[in-house]
Amino acid sequence: MKKSKELISKTPSDIAEALGLTPAHAIEWELRKSVTKKIIEVVEKNSITVTKLAKESGTSRGRITRILKEDTDGISLDVLVRILGAAGQKIKLAYQKVA
Repeated sequence: MKKSKELISKTPSDIAEALGLTPAHAIEWELRKSVTKKIIEVVEKNSITVTKLAKESGTSRGRITRILKEDTDGISLDVLVRILGAAGQKIKLAYQKVA
């Protein structure tokens, strides 16, 4: 049996590299995490209900609940952005060359 090596990854870039994925995957993960954290922050700060956010974003309450628990597996980035918009937020993007 082949021994596996334990690897502690602290950043999305480390994880992508350890899994043999591209830097593009790490960038997507970072963006998804950032949008998800902002959704949670805005919902908590403004006491937005799951029902209201689901209705205004055109998605299910179950999906909103999952996002608020930071479970975004299978939820596309465009849905996260739409939910953030329904929560009254805009996204400003800045670009920089990957090292």
